[in-house]
Amino acid sequence: MARKKHSSVEEEAQIDMTPMLDIVFIMLIFFIVTTSFVKPSGLDVNKPKASQSTQKKSANIFIGISKTGVIQMENRQVDIERVAANVERMLAEAPEAAVLIQADKEAQHGIVVKVMDQVKQAGIDKISVEAEKD
Repeated sequence: MARKKHSSVEEEAQIDMTPMLDIVFIMLIFFIVTTSFVKPSGLDVNKPKASQSTQKKSANIFIGISKTGVIQMENRQVDIERVAANVERMLAEAPEAAVLIQADKEAQHGIVVKVMDQVKQAGIDKISVEAEKD
């Protein structure tokens, strides 16, 4: 009796990964090109720590105070006497705006208080001082 040999050669199913890798790289390039990197405007300050923080998206007025006492609004240096006038002008453009003060933790507190007084004179009661969360 002739015995028939069964071959144990199994055909392995293979998936070609090249098209998938091409698509992944094309998507990666697309996302890199279309992503916009936004650098926050204002001064680079060392913010004091806070245990809680609240962030709301709205039309805020940003005021930066450096540790040397330089006050910056809309990416330009402003004298402390002109803060109220600038805030009033910006308030006319966005009546519901709140003021966000970014003060360096080494800034003199007297300057920060004077800026807050100028903002109050301009008619804004919503003033926030930005801090880093622990």
